[in-house]
Amino acid sequence: MRCAIARFLSAPHAFRTMTAAFAAAMAVFFLMPALAGDASIEKERSDLTPEDAARVKAITAPASDFSKPEKFEMMQGGAGTSKKRVNRDAFSQSSANITFEEEGTFKLGNALFRKLWVSSPSSTQASDGLGPLFNARACQSCHLKDGRGRPPEDNPDATSMFLRLARQAETEEEKKLVAEHAVLNFPDPVYGSQLQDLAVPGLAGEGRMKIAYEEMPVTLGDGTTVSLRKPTYSIENLGYGPLNPGTTLSPRVTPQMIGLGLVEQIHPADILANADPDDADGDGITGKASIVRDPKSGELTLGRFGWKAQTPSIREQTADAFAGDIGISTPDVPKSWGDCTQAQTACLERPTGVQGRLGDTEAPDPVLDLVTFYSQHLAVPARRDVGKPDVLRGKQIFYQAGCASCHTPKFVTRRDAPNKAQAFQLIWPYSDFLLHDMGEGLADGQQVGEATGREWRTPPLWGIGLTEKVSGHTFFLHDGRARNLTEAILWHGGEAQAARDRFANLSATDREALVKFLESL
Repeated sequence: MRCAIARFLSAPHAFRTMTAAFAAAMAVFFLMPALAGDASIEKERSDLTPEDAARVKAITAPASDFSKPEKFEMMQGGAGTSKKRVNRDAFSQSSANITFEEEGTFKLGNALFRKLWVSSPSSTQASDGLGPLFNARACQSCHLKDGRGRPPEDNPDATSMFLRLARQAETEEEKKLVAEHAVLNFPDPVYGSQLQDLAVPGLAGEGRMKIAYEEMPVTLGDGTTVSLRKPTYSIENLGYGPLNPGTTLSPRVTPQMIGLGLVEQIHPADILANADPDDADGDGITGKASIVRDPKSGELTLGRFGWKAQTPSIREQTADAFAGDIGISTPDVPKSWGDCTQAQTACLERPTGVQGRLGDTEAPDPVLDLVTFYSQHLAVPARRDVGKPDVLRGKQIFYQAGCASCHTPKFVTRRDAPNKAQAFQLIWPYSDFLLHDMGEGLADGQQVGEATGREWRTPPLWGIGLTEKVSGHTFFLHDGRARNLTEAILWHGGEAQAARDRFANLSATDREALVKFLESL
């Protein structure tokens, strides 16, 4: 299959007058003037020959024939797509096209991803350093089976969901720091950037997330009534005094892990080509790129990971999670006390797990390298039922309703990707990886860099139909408020309001077909 895809992409093509790279460059020139002076972000695809660019443009064009599946549509993760049996481990398979040696690296990374950390001091010196304040003892605890997190519901365990804490810039100096991409926002002065409900023995946790739901009936076009639940968030049993009055609470469930390495290899020009911050084409969709500063190089780059697209790379996402979720320092984020603030003196007095003979952080290299590799090579499962009539009908409705305006179906990854297993792959993530205003109903009121309190990154849809199989639930959106896909669609507002309304006015048969299509992803 990999060879077949490569042949299709590399074959000569008649029309070369407007290559994908040129189109992307023009889109950036007209729609992204703020980036014009920044040479660090690639604005055209220098990795492609004109022949390659023409083929990429052709194969990533929107579908127009819904009578049959598109070429390679089942292989939504390219040649690395997993065809293994669909079960609870469907999101934990390695990319099918990595080498035998890389498979060994993947397994080492998996072991570290599952590793349970313990508090210091401990006889297991290679595993101590937990916390002192934390949300989980292992990466796997949050990303159970590498799948989607969930709200605690009636279960007090909130391991796979947490609250981000932040306030907006208040002074001119703070506003300048945000404008220059020096910071994303400002943490609570006492509780830091994330509420940590767990602590090592002898130390109090920061508090407990509390959720109250209000049921809101919604009547659809055919008279069907659907109840949406509107959440309200608060914190009980605050362990270190009150929050700052300006601190906002943003609930986040942990996202699924599949296909991250492929997303990382989408060329920036292809993402920027879909940006339209001023709605120049008048379609009501004003997606904008999340521009962040790379913490290592200091250059501006494209954010593409996280609910607000605030993180540019999987390695940074991994290092941030080690520090913020588990309280483990790495070479990239050497915070051995995790998210403890200067106001939390008892936390800062705790011993760390740094072992001089092993390195100057609690998880020295190659720990971060291995976990990053693991996260980059989790395979996307193959599509199911791609040729069924109701799925094809649902796909057509998906396009007609305007869902594909933000959930961009397909991309071709960089030809010059560092790992050839991820190079020049046709992938189907169903996301544009841009920020969109999703309306007041989904707003969290928290600014994160370029993202306002109403804006969210379009989440990829691949694998969404396996959520119940892998994670044991069907809770969706950034905080799991939606109990099924229908509710998730009906919560869409802002730029997605028109698409949401078209869905609400469909017949019951067509709504079911659209859901069937999503479940096939």
